[in-house]
Amino acid sequence: MKDPRDIVIRPIITEKTALLREYSQFVFEVAPDANKIEIKKAIEDLFKVHVEKVRVINVKPKPRRVRLAPGYTKAWKKAIVTLRKGESIPFFEGV
Repeated sequence: MKDPRDIVIRPIITEKTALLREYSQFVFEVAPDANKIEIKKAIEDLFKVHVEKVRVINVKPKPRRVRLAPGYTKAWKKAIVTLRKGESIPFFEGV
């Protein structure tokens, strides 16, 4: 089994994700090879909360360029985690 810190890479903190916190939903960047079950167990182990639902989105790379050299941003995986009603992750409280 993978270490939970290898599955959950970082939290995503934007205006849109701040609005999702009202519904006990939190957004994380996760490992590209992680599945919903692994993500659920990792969030429960790291933050000591009860996860009800996990939604996963593969974010496609966008074209970018630096001067004349075309390229792409990296592809990554996003997980939207819904917690049990009334629960929260303390890390997000002050944000």
